[in-house]
Amino acid sequence: MLRGTDRHADPVAATASLAAEAALLEGRLRHLREAIHTVDARIESISETLRKLRHTASGPDDGESRSGDSEDAGPGHAATHHQ
Repeated sequence: MLRGTDRHADPVAATASLAAEAALLEGRLRHLREAIHTVDARIESISETLRKLRHTASGPDDGESRSGDSEDAGPGHAATHHQ
């Protein structure tokens, strides 16, 4: 008769163990989502700073507007100067 009881105890223990593991994984997932959000915000902040620096560094030449230059040229893509 104990064997029948053991069979029922194992699924209950397994269910409890899996529920506890699921709770831990949900906590880790929440933490990772928060970290991703923080990194995304930091990337956006740095990108905005770089856009401003690029705009400030490139400035208008001889009073001409450089509106035709791409502000998103990125590193390694120097803006062309028209003379």
